Amino acid sequence: MLAARVIGYATATVKHPSMAGWKLLVVQPLAADGRSPDGDPVLAVDSLSAGARDMVLITSDGKATRALLGSDNTPVRWSVIGIKDR
Repeated sequence: MLAARVIGYATATVKHPSMAGWKLLVVQPLAADGRSPDGDPVLAVDSLSAGARDMVLITSDGKATRALLGSDNTPVRWSVIGIKDR
């Protein structure tokens, strides 16, 4: 689980069937200080309706993501599991 900031949205005209109807976010993982970027931005599936510049918690837990999407063979790695209150 990592803290991240939403920096944008992604649109795909063709995507894996397990991703149909899901919003894709571009998120920047953050270092322990909660401000500094930590690595490259990643794509995450969003089921919580996070918005631009929101602080979110993301996970790369494959089992949880497969359960969320209802697919055993989804290529999705990251998913949003929480939004930080302001």
